[in-house]
Amino acid sequence: MNMQTLEPTTRTGPTWRPVCSVDDLEIERGRAALVDHAQIALFLLADGSIRATCNRDPYSDAYVLSRGIVGSHGDAPTIASPMHKQVFDLRTGACLDPRGKDPARLRTWQARQDRGTVYLLWGRVR
Repeated sequence: MNMQTLEPTTRTGPTWRPVCSVDDLEIERGRAALVDHAQIALFLLADGSIRATCNRDPYSDAYVLSRGIVGSHGDAPTIASPMHKQVFDLRTGACLDPRGKDPARLRTWQARQDRGTVYLLWGRVR
């Protein structure tokens, strides 16, 4: 696997940033990447779409979500934390099953692939 560590950007608006090759991802298996010192969890879903969330589990503060279990809840693609099994919607970051704890949310990013490269919409949104 050949993941990149990207240097910080000086741009103020959001921009599409290359993160890795699509070939670095496995269907329904997470991968971690660093973008501007932020740990991102990337997921290639069976339908070919790519989802990106913060890799930090908000319930345990561990950077482990890329090792979670990909699944679904209705039509929502999900990730279950490998720590305490809370389930998050990969589209919105909303916690669908807080397992008896207060609801928490994951930060998500828009992701796309183009010519074999995965891109994230990155930067401050005004």
